[in-house]
Amino acid sequence: MFDSVRISSSGKVDTLVLGLFAGGKLDRTSARRDPDGSVKAACNRPEASGDLGTIVEAYPGTDFDRVIIVGLGPKEAFGLDQVRTIGAAVARRLAADKAVRVEINLAAPLKARRLDPHQAGANFAESIGIAGWVCDQFKGKASSKPNRQKLTLRCADSAFTKGMKRGLGIADGVNLARTLSQTPPNVAVPSWMASQAKAMGRKCGLKVTVLQGKRLEEERLEGLINVGKASENKPCMIRIEYRPARVRKGVKPVVLVGKTMTYDSGGLSIKVGGGMKGMKRDKDGGCAIFGTMQVIANVIKPDFPVVAILVSAENSISDEAYRPDDVLTFRNGVSVEVTNTDAEGRLVLADGLCWALDKEKPAFIVDMATLTGGVVVALGKPFAGLWCEDDELRESIEKAGYASGDRVWRLPHDDQYQEMMKSPIADIVNSAPVREAHPIQGAAFLRYFVDFPLKHGDKPFPWAHIDIAGTHATDRDRGPFIAGPTGFGVRLLTELLSH
Repeated sequence: MFDSVRISSSGKVDTLVLGLFAGGKLDRTSARRDPDGSVKAACNRPEASGDLGTIVEAYPGTDFDRVIIVGLGPKEAFGLDQVRTIGAAVARRLAADKAVRVEINLAAPLKARRLDPHQAGANFAESIGIAGWVCDQFKGKASSKPNRQKLTLRCADSAFTKGMKRGLGIADGVNLARTLSQTPPNVAVPSWMASQAKAMGRKCGLKVTVLQGKRLEEERLEGLINVGKASENKPCMIRIEYRPARVRKGVKPVVLVGKTMTYDSGGLSIKVGGGMKGMKRDKDGGCAIFGTMQVIANVIKPDFPVVAILVSAENSISDEAYRPDDVLTFRNGVSVEVTNTDAEGRLVLADGLCWALDKEKPAFIVDMATLTGGVVVALGKPFAGLWCEDDELRESIEKAGYASGDRVWRLPHDDQYQEMMKSPIADIVNSAPVREAHPIQGAAFLRYFVDFPLKHGDKPFPWAHIDIAGTHATDRDRGPFIAGPTGFGVRLLTELLSH
């Protein structure tokens, strides 16, 4: 939609953006920007309802080429979430108008609702940045190259401006995750993901280590070894570390673990019909964490270490493929009977969780994955599934979800689900022979690699599993997103780690 979006404090402005509450009149501050009455006249037109996200334009022919008046909805319902909505609506109109230099003036509506201008600026620009995403590097000579504008934003309110800078930084991380998701599987193989991590590390001052080949065997990363061995694109574990210049003594890192399956054919339990289409996005949990690490390094810069573990493989088919009936023993000693090679994500995540506990000694762990179709049946598109038994961590993630727009809904852990995963041959199976509680099965399996063995009365380790299978992509334009990947999880984790 845009070639780029940035903040500027100087230069001629071609477009002014003002706000109008539903059923209301132009506020006094905005009216001062209307010397010839053209804005007032536009607000009196029948289509100027003020409903949330609606837009009318005025053409004063004085200081601006155009004035965009965006509907804010009912005054009593206008909040920070609605600021995101109007940001998306304004972004689409700016792109259609081919606007270049834009001034935002929403000071009076924000003051009327006592909204924090810094957070409002962040939400507004975040939506514009997300709406501006394009990924057309795979277009060839048969496609015409669109003429996109370099958009600059400005605002007289310094707090709103500072917030816009933050919002664009977050949007950059979301859009990075979306671009990685969109990259086709013949390009985005595990080694390519590792090379992208190294490039980001050099640019952002992050330490990146890649474990592959014999190192996977030395570290007993059985999930990656077995899931990835059928493919000529060999598996790897990518470790990305953010470390502030000064770390208080005794502070433990936060660890983020991402399922990064660059393609999932289902393996020998092959996906049938159209089930394989879109499986380039089975890496989207890892893509979200990848984008989050950029935001951590460039925007929020927490005063504690953050480590990302991306477990990356391609689930393919060959005479080397792992099979149903195989038994794998993981580094924590838990043995797994493979009953379905299409339940591969939990196997590689098990490696990441074991590594995080053994090597990183974390304060808490959050894993993110496109793990199950069952979570889409359970929750649809509005929420990702959340499993977390630590009250403090769960509450923080839920609050971060509502604040960021990446919402989550809690689903249960329970000993009966753990029993469902028991195997007559090994300790557990990777997929139970029944379809009931399918998304919970995935969480129950992973729990064996965090809280095993959990004795009666023990407090569970602070770990959260987030299944984003229903939220990582959209099939229609929605808010600031176009059909395609959403980068779900970047905003959630950014908000979580900002507090």
